[in-house]
Amino acid sequence: MKVAILESLGISEEELQARKAPFEQEGVEFACFPKSTDPAVLIEEAKDADALIIANMPLKDEVISACPALKFIDVAFTGVDHVGLSAAKAQNIKVSNASGYSNEAVSELALGMVLSLYRNLRAVEDRARTGGTKDGLVGWEIKGKTVGIVGLGKIGTRSAELYHVLGADVLAYSRTVHKDAPDYVRQVSLNELLAQSDIVILHCPLNDSSRGLINKDRLALMKPSSILINVARGPVVVREDLAEALEKGIIAGAGIDVFDLEPPFAPESEPLVSAPGTLLTPHVAFATHESMTLRAEIVFDNLAAWMKGEQKNIIL
Repeated sequence: MKVAILESLGISEEELQARKAPFEQEGVEFACFPKSTDPAVLIEEAKDADALIIANMPLKDEVISACPALKFIDVAFTGVDHVGLSAAKAQNIKVSNASGYSNEAVSELALGMVLSLYRNLRAVEDRARTGGTKDGLVGWEIKGKTVGIVGLGKIGTRSAELYHVLGADVLAYSRTVHKDAPDYVRQVSLNELLAQSDIVILHCPLNDSSRGLINKDRLALMKPSSILINVARGPVVVREDLAEALEKGIIAGAGIDVFDLEPPFAPESEPLVSAPGTLLTPHVAFATHESMTLRAEIVFDNLAAWMKGEQKNIIL
């Protein structure tokens, strides 16, 4: 059996070798490659592999269709919108993800964004470095505010817990009612959440129903003092509408970790780069030392389970 690892898993070479070793003892051959977005390169690397391991690099239908031996795609990521699922389904290729690896990392980064925006951290640091004062930069507290969480999966539930501990009221919106949600989470409609929340955090997956979910009309429902945090996927928000809302003061600020195009991108092509009241990070929410190790553990556990005919974290 051949397994192609098509991009780095963010762990040390020593850890990677240790995780591969039990499989190699059973005769599994691994081939590791640097990340590429060139379909021709990916086809050449993957064409004779039984299984592929990827993280968040695009794996398009045309690549999957050109791999006749392929039986399993092991995705080292929670979202799978970058994977050609149509081709995988057509070829009866199994797909698993690494659900759960970044619950702490993403929810903590989102909280850090809220704190940074609420306390004007970028601006007050600049003031301190130039001998200035806090004048005009007095911030806000989370306690007593209403936090609206869009997407009540594992990460959204962890976020809800953090804001509850900090003394906020927690609202949540999800396509389905979560009967097992904590008592302190009040599940409401999306429009109600947007209208009532001081802080809106997006934790939903990207799919047909969530693409463009936050648009001009929905931004208009939000309070002028509210902030929006997107640690979900870029296309969940219509970026031009958000930039306009920030320019016009329809909302007060936004923390953005995800974009329509994965970084690196040309700054002039991204309207949020020049929008006021923004805190931007280059898709780092999932990336901590702890989460990378947990992700690798899940990915290799997925591989072992699939080899035994006991697939876990099933997407397809």
